[in-house]
Parts: sequence; C-alpha cells; structure tokens
Amino acid sequence: MGRGRQKAKHTKIARELKYDTYNVNYSALERELGHPSDDAYVDKWADEYKDEDEDETSAVSSQA
Repeated sequence: MGRGRQKAKHTKIARELKYDTYNVNYSALERELGHPSDDAYVDKWADEYKDEDEDETSAVSSQA
C-alpha cells in the first residue's frame, strides 16, 4: 500500500521529460562544455618518455 501515489508521481515526471519541449540555449551550452579553439593541444607527457618506436629502431640498427 502507498505505492500508487509514488508511481503516479514518477509516471508524471517521466511523461513531462518525454513529451515536453524545453528551450535550450545551445550556444551557452557549447561555451560551457567546449574549449577555446585558439589553444593548440599540448601533450605534457610528450618529452618525458621515449616512444616505443624509437626503442625498436635503435635495437634493429645495433643488431645489423
């Protein structure tokens, strides 16, 4: 007992979310979630470790 009111409330909320159209400001959302396009991607770990390819090429040249 008592589940009817809770289920009705959840059903009402589900219908609102499914069928109501909301006014979304997509430009504001893009500004909030996006990143500035003028900044180039910088890999902070790029120079810390050798690449795996460099290790293999040096091993191949020393064997020859």
